[in-house]
Order: sequence, then C-alpha cells, then structure tokens
Amino acid sequence: MRMEFRTARDFLLSHREEYATAYRDFQWPEPETFNWALDWFDTIAAGNDRTGLWIIDDDDTETRLSFAELSARSNALAAWLRDHGVRRGDRTLLMLGNRAALWECILALTKLGSVMIPSTTLLTPADIQDRVERGQVAHVISESAQTGHFAQVAGTFTRIAVGDAVDGWLRYDDFMAGERSFSPEGPTPATDPLFLYFTSGTTAKPKLVEHTHVSYPVGHLSTMYWLALQPGDVHLNISSPGWAKHAWSNVFAPWNAEATVLILNSARFSAKRLLDTLTACAVTSLCAPPTVWRMVIQEDLRAWRPPLREVLSAGEPLNPEVIEQVRRAWGLTIRDGYGQTETTAQIGNTSGQPVKPGSMGRPLPGYVIELIDPASGTRAQTGEICIDLSRRPVALMVGYRDDSAHTAEVMRDGFYHTGDVASRDGDGYITYVGRSDDVFKSSDYRISPFELESVLIEHPAVAEAAVVPSPDPMRLSVPKAFIAVGAGFVASAEVARSIFEHSQANLAGYKRIRRLEFAELPKTISGKIRRVDLRAREVELREQTERARGENEYWEEDFPDLRTTPGALTPRQT
Repeated sequence: MRMEFRTARDFLLSHREEYATAYRDFQWPEPETFNWALDWFDTIAAGNDRTGLWIIDDDDTETRLSFAELSARSNALAAWLRDHGVRRGDRTLLMLGNRAALWECILALTKLGSVMIPSTTLLTPADIQDRVERGQVAHVISESAQTGHFAQVAGTFTRIAVGDAVDGWLRYDDFMAGERSFSPEGPTPATDPLFLYFTSGTTAKPKLVEHTHVSYPVGHLSTMYWLALQPGDVHLNISSPGWAKHAWSNVFAPWNAEATVLILNSARFSAKRLLDTLTACAVTSLCAPPTVWRMVIQEDLRAWRPPLREVLSAGEPLNPEVIEQVRRAWGLTIRDGYGQTETTAQIGNTSGQPVKPGSMGRPLPGYVIELIDPASGTRAQTGEICIDLSRRPVALMVGYRDDSAHTAEVMRDGFYHTGDVASRDGDGYITYVGRSDDVFKSSDYRISPFELESVLIEHPAVAEAAVVPSPDPMRLSVPKAFIAVGAGFVASAEVARSIFEHSQANLAGYKRIRRLEFAELPKTISGKIRRVDLRAREVELREQTERARGENEYWEEDFPDLRTTPGALTPRQT
C-alpha cells in the first residue's frame, strides 16, 4: 500500500498546476489494509532530520521535532499507552491544545488503532459529559489545566494528563521512560474507524462524524492538492485543535506532502505577530479562515514582504474584497476552498489556475460534484452541492455514528447532500450561495446572505457582517445585517447611514439592507458565525412588536434623504 499511496501522491505533486490532467486521471488508492502512521509517516521519517513540527509559543519559545524524532517518540508513546490498556477500537478523547503532545498522540493512537475523538480545550463539563457518553470514551488525554472539568464528569476511563502532575491521572511525560519500540498487533483494516468528530453545531446539536484509516489520511490527498504543498515547504495553518480543519492542514495534508507544520501558538490572535512570523520563519504557504483574513487586512500589508508562494482560505466563503486587498498588497491571490468535517477538501481554486472573484473554484481530484435542485431532485446550474455516490470518494465519511436515520437522509437518492447551495458557471467554477437553511425569501425574491455580506464587507467600517431575515408584515422578511465595526470606527448613526448608502449603491433594490444592528457576532468555538442564533433573536424581537429594535439598531427609513446625500467615511469618524 505504501507504493500505491506514494504513486497517487506523486501524481498530484507532479501535476500541481495542471488541473485538467490531475482531475481527469487521478485515482484514489483503495487498500484493504492501511495504517498511515506506520505505513507512510514512519517510512518518510526514517533517517529524516528535517523539521516535521515547529511550534512557536506566546513567549517566543520554540519546539522543533524532526520527522525522525516524531516517529521515535510516537512509537514509545504507543507502547506506553498499550501498557496502560489502550487497545485497537478503544475510544480516546483528545483534549489538547497546540503542543507537541497532540501530534505525538495522533501518530501513536493511529499506530494502535484507537479511535480518536478530538476536542477543543474550551469544552464545558456538560460538553465533555456528552462526548464521554455518546462517544463511549474509554481513555482521556487532557491538558493538566483542564483536568478539573472532569471532576463533574461521570464515567470510567483511563485519565492521562499532559503537563503538571495531577492526582489520580497518569503523567504523560512518563512515556519516554519505557519501551522505545513498537510492534502493531497485525495489519490495520482500512475500514476500521480512526476518528469520531463532533461537528461544530452551527445549526443543531453536534453529530458524530465517523472517518476511517483511509477516509482522512488518504482522503487528504485532495486537500494537499488544493493547498499545492510540496516537500520542504513550511506551512502555517491557523485553526484550533479539536476541529476537522486542524487535522486537514496541520497533520495529514502537510505530512502527506512531507512539508513542515508550523504552529503559531497564541492565547489571543495578533495580526502583526502573524505577519512578522511569516517573514521570520520563511513561510511558503499560509491557510487561514475568513475571520483571520478580515483581521489581517486591517493592517498595512505593504509593510511586510513575506516569502509566501500560496495563500489560502477555508471554513466559510471568503469575500472578494478581502482577496483583492491581499492581491494589491502582495501580488498573491487567496485561493478559496470548500469542504466539510464529513469530507476532505471537495472544491477549490487550485494553483496555477485562474481565480474568479467570489468562486470557490472547481471540484478537486477524486470528487464528482453535482448541483441538485432541491425541488425536482435533478441536476441544475444552481442547487445543493452533492457528491455522486456512484463514484464515491475515499474521503467521504462512513456516516453519522449511531444515527442511521440522519446518515440515510444525507446519503439519499444516490448523492451525499452537503446542505450547501451553490451555482456553477459555464467553465465549471462553483460559487457559494449559502446554507440551504440560510437562504431566505423577501417579497418573493430568494436572498443569499453571503452575497449581501460580501458587499457589506467592502465598506471600510465593516469588519464582519452577518445577514439574516427580519420578519416584516409586508415583505415576509427584509434583509437585516448584524455588523461588527472595523478598527478605527465607532458604532453610530453616521456609520449606519454610510453603510446604508453603500448598500443602496451596490445592491439591487430587492437585495439591499433595510435594517442593521451593531453587535458582537455569535460564533461557534471553531469561529463560524452562528446565523441560526441571530435569526432566532430576530424572530423573538419582532414577536414583541413589529417595530421593536435592538440596542444599536438602525432602519433604512431612519434616513429619509439617503438617496440624495451620499457620502464616505474615514476611520475614527463617529
């Protein structure tokens, strides 16, 4: 299998900028047995002293581990964990931040065949209890600082603390005192589960997404291709441990490419620190979510000249204005990509290909994407993004663990249904419209929140925006924008007026923003805006009275002379 995997990987590397060939000729490896940590990572790590993992902490202390060191340490850890009862098929909850132990555990647990449940360190005791119960957790590896949360958690499981010693918990660092070699208990069936991911819960209670020893390790060949990583690259990805994107771009894609994983570990994000790091560490590839890019462009990007070759974004669609600002400053075009916890990268703007403003790109090698009209169930130019199951990609999840009804729902009619709506142009480029449950009607027109948000963010006072329907007795609903103001601006009537003017000038009449409210935007732990919360809040507000308002809310009709007195704002105008 190592040769089959390497052949597929090398094919994608050699056609990094030849999308048509890569998409047409790529074939997924489909082994019967495969263990990525043993069959791939240990192979590339043998005698390899290049840096595999590089972590820079808030105090500028650095941790560097070579590929060879990571291989040896994960072998020792796997042997130690087995001595303490961790077996193939056992569920292990990982509650670790961006420290070397996280990567060591991923490698060691993969070698053992233990099923990992990655979790953020921000979980509450109630969140942990839910994961322990629904995930049937047998072992927990947690930051020492977080172990107190487990005092309120019922269940019997092995407890391992990373950091300071904790009473009643095994000490993680003791693994280096034991056996340094590891021998697996036979081949690993490719269909064995490897991950159970709790989704971020933007619209409902988190689901358990099940991935196997091939669906993520092998499946992320598509992500590697989208990122355009090459051996020897230094790749910096900004995402939090516990979420799928962290495994995408901080584990499997870079190490499939034999690139260095660089982590900038910060308690609070600093755009300036990130920009300084890009230059100081000779970063060649940067991937960050839209929220980070929107913060980065608040700085004068021309003051930095990082040696970047690739700049990318994923998590939510990236607004065209952000892409344009980075292009003007650095001469680089941010390449957007799309995927889900349930998959790897499905759609992307790939290296060397034209990027169309606002588009997510085209289907990535290994994925057959169809847009399906929800009403008729037929293929359409605008419809739900679906994966053709007659050519099922290796990278697609097994399903939702212990929820066969939900699995059947998303796998119905020969397609995997993503729940996202998009349009496709004549060149095959796919443009995001919105979640199927985010798109709404106003005066019988279908409104895409993302389209309106992309226009709003072009206004200098808008750092982030979320558009939801605001109930209206005449129009059914009208577009309302929740606005987070950018640096140098203060929420005020004058700023609201300027945003309304911008909306009128740049949106068709039926799309324009009719109401706006300055507010902090609610987000999931992984940073996605929770529009579902804003929609519920808006319905509750309107139930009080049709003309009820939020604390910092303005309506278009508050400014009756808007159309005749356009103006512009500059920072610090209040």
